Amino acid sequence: MMKTMSGANCNLNVPAKNSYRMVVLGASRVGKSSIVSRFLNGRFEDQYTPTIEDFHRKVYNIRGDMYQLDILDTSGNHPFPAMRRLSILTGDVFILVFSLDNRESFDEVKRLQKQILEVKSCLKNKTKESADLPMVICGNKNDHSEIFRKVRTDEGEDLVSSDENCAYFEVSAKKNTNVDEMFYVLFSMAKLPHEMSPSLHRKISIQYGDTFQQKSFRMRRFKDMDAYGMISPFARRPSVNSDLKYIKSKVLREGQSREREKCTVQ
Repeated sequence: MMKTMSGANCNLNVPAKNSYRMVVLGASRVGKSSIVSRFLNGRFEDQYTPTIEDFHRKVYNIRGDMYQLDILDTSGNHPFPAMRRLSILTGDVFILVFSLDNRESFDEVKRLQKQILEVKSCLKNKTKESADLPMVICGNKNDHSEIFRKVRTDEGEDLVSSDENCAYFEVSAKKNTNVDEMFYVLFSMAKLPHEMSPSLHRKISIQYGDTFQQKSFRMRRFKDMDAYGMISPFARRPSVNSDLKYIKSKVLREGQSREREKCTVQ
């Protein structure tokens, strides 16, 4: 588990409107953490380690604007339904993962998709806005032989056919097949910069011995680049209280945005 970098948000000056959370959900052993690992560092770990809940943070400078993406890699067991609901409420974009050789994991994704739409619709009703919800449904392990496949491609496509904010991909975290394309489409649906995709920005790193001020000085040599991103090595999961405040602020922020749009139209 990573730990929060003290004062990072203040030093980085990431506007609230440019801060997002990506929530990764699915049954156990389907490859959720492997997909997150591909996104963060381009690596695949062969050894399986059950996830309780992992939290990561990536910060971007894209054409001079700062963005923050928090990634919540959830447990496949969901021992606490209230915590899963809270994770859904705080999410801005979602990745639902199943294994193409596991029918039960596909059924779990269908349940999760329904739950997400129901939970987020309740939140959106508080601001009277449409429940546009960027989401990709991801069939992992397409590198396995077809004889092991338990879910047909058309079944996955049917889950997203009626929603333009939902896309279906068959990927291999192990072979890194279609992973970049999946993130590119997800960020496009969310109207986020394409450069947040793994292959479209320069990657820099902060070492544990660095202070952010020291790194900021060294980062000046990147000033002419259009986009770069770095993983915060000290990020930790916000508290339940912080998440509740985050949800409240999102409701207020979206409500205020809607009021401004009404004033502009009038």
